Amino acid sequence: MELETMQPNPVWSADAYDDALAVLETHAEDLVYKVWGGDWCKDCRAMLPDFAAALDAAGVPTDHVEQYPVDQEKDGPGVDEYGIEYIPTVVVERDGTEIARFVEDEPVPILVYLADEIEAALESDTAV
Repeated sequence: MELETMQPNPVWSADAYDDALAVLETHAEDLVYKVWGGDWCKDCRAMLPDFAAALDAAGVPTDHVEQYPVDQEKDGPGVDEYGIEYIPTVVVERDGTEIARFVEDEPVPILVYLADEIEAALESDTAV
């Protein structure tokens, strides 16, 4: 099942996010984005369309974006397994291992937050 809130915002501007988009573009084929949200949720309606537009702009394949609808009681697929308490939550995995997580109330857009986390995680992998 897909989230309506994951329909890309048609007026979102990629120009303001070149650096963050470059991170997603570089790893477009390597990462999987797992998105928990609810079409009823005001935070999801505010944040997810821009994130969906960013994923499109970065060329992330649609089969690398998994959507998990959550009901108003915060029940849904993968909620217990991934410890989802707030939505939207976006978990980024590489080879089945979580490398980054955005949870609802970060002070920057999902794209910016995850790009920083992905870059830090992958840099630490190469430093080993």
